[in-house]
Amino acid sequence: MLRSLRVKNLALIRETEVETAAGLNILTGETGAGKSLLMGSVGLAMGERANRELFGDAKEDVLIELIFDAVPAGAARLLEEHAIPIEDELILTRKITAGGRNVCRVNAETVSVSFLKELTSHLIQIHGQREHEVLRDKSRHLNFLDTFCKKGLGERPKQLEASYHRYMDAERALREAGTDEEERVRELHFLEFEVGEIEDAHLVPGEEEELEAQFRMMSHAQKIMGVLSDCLEFTGGSQASAVEQTGRAILKLREIITYDERLSVLYDQLSEIEALLSDFNQDCAARLSEMEFGEDVFYEVENRLNTIHRLQSKYGNSIEEILAEKEKKEERIAQLQNFSAYLDDLESAVNGARRELDQLCAEVTAIRKNGAKKFSAVMEQSLKELNFSQVVFQTEITETEKYASTGKDEVRFLISTNPGEEVRPLDLVASGGELSRIMLAFRTILADSDEVGTLIFDEIDSGISGRTAQKVAEKMRETAGCHQIICITHLPQIAAMADQHFLIQKSVKDGKTQTEVVTLSYEEEIHELARMLGGAQITEAALQNAGEMKKMATKRDA
Repeated sequence: MLRSLRVKNLALIRETEVETAAGLNILTGETGAGKSLLMGSVGLAMGERANRELFGDAKEDVLIELIFDAVPAGAARLLEEHAIPIEDELILTRKITAGGRNVCRVNAETVSVSFLKELTSHLIQIHGQREHEVLRDKSRHLNFLDTFCKKGLGERPKQLEASYHRYMDAERALREAGTDEEERVRELHFLEFEVGEIEDAHLVPGEEEELEAQFRMMSHAQKIMGVLSDCLEFTGGSQASAVEQTGRAILKLREIITYDERLSVLYDQLSEIEALLSDFNQDCAARLSEMEFGEDVFYEVENRLNTIHRLQSKYGNSIEEILAEKEKKEERIAQLQNFSAYLDDLESAVNGARRELDQLCAEVTAIRKNGAKKFSAVMEQSLKELNFSQVVFQTEITETEKYASTGKDEVRFLISTNPGEEVRPLDLVASGGELSRIMLAFRTILADSDEVGTLIFDEIDSGISGRTAQKVAEKMRETAGCHQIICITHLPQIAAMADQHFLIQKSVKDGKTQTEVVTLSYEEEIHELARMLGGAQITEAALQNAGEMKKMATKRDA
């Protein structure tokens, strides 16, 4: 459940915090006060793309924070996979800097926007004003049915998708293998040439680095030998060298040590220096002797590197990649040399993948057909509770000829909202107001099949009034018994059902317009309901009507 929402520096919202409650949370206010802006901030916290128009020329960072007091199983698995600690509360933050950079954190651990989006899909569902339009897209009907059948389907949808891709890959491999004899012979000869070219090089992993070092040294041998010779001259090759001078200094110190025992420290230090210089001279002379090599050795190294680089330009960026490519070509050669057996294997793979896919399709179809009957019955009952008194709702499943990642089923919802009318496709007959109620019925039914604890409804009650509005309010109140609901509404019938009521309003502070959120007391709720009932002028009659509406809502709860 969402416990609190904090928004800072987003459009007209300077800084506000909303402490939500369990059950039904209602947000009301005048048009343009910022209700949808507040819900839009939740969308940003869920990873939605930021609209730069919301920020204007703001020079301060936008911060949105969501705090949840429980973690559903799906979200917990995701957190464990990414090694994010699960604590008593889950804190999600998204900061968008004035420069447009995103900083997202979950329990103080930095995450990507895409991860935030995936995680919050297990925590919140937002249903906006135009969301009911998806019901006009018949391709989405299958998703609704599968959500209802989620428990019965189990892991089958994932297995079905994986099986479909295996089948398509096997078919593609068989289709691409169908070359004629002349082309196969040509490909075989070319592959044999390429494999032979790589084999003739006798490549050894790691040799390129060693050859590069040798070539670098040989290319600069003249300069290296000159510097080493100078070093020997300076440190040990003449009477004026460092070794010679250090030896003389040691002899002088030895003469005076008997006069001051503390001088023995200096004597020891200088002796160590002389020993280090001697070692240096020996190593330097040895390295200098190793620099003697013939031009034939240099050219051999250079030619070897050229061979490696030529093969890299054709087969891979490293010796390891070249050898891996050689193995692939050898596998293809074996296939071409035993092409009949290869085709048999491909056909066997296609047939096996098809059998597996057919089996999964049959299982999924059976579950969907069984679920469709239950779904239609539950939907009819739910729609009647939303003032569709004579409604008939059916779920039609037809089998397609082609496979898809979802199987071979096409689902379409059919409805009749008036007595004597035949059922017709939902996407063709329902009006906008009807679709809003139908979508509410969908969401309240499917919420029971979903682990998401918080549902947000952003003015999906548009286009309804009177008795229908009362029915919608009762259905929303019923759903709030098992889910936290946050609802933006203009209907007093729905607002009266609130467990907690927030007023969103504009105010002017320091000469600037700001949006603020106020938690209403019982008396303030009555006043807001009266405003929603009576408009700008709140009369005593409107207040009495609002009080009666709130009492009736309270009695229904009892």
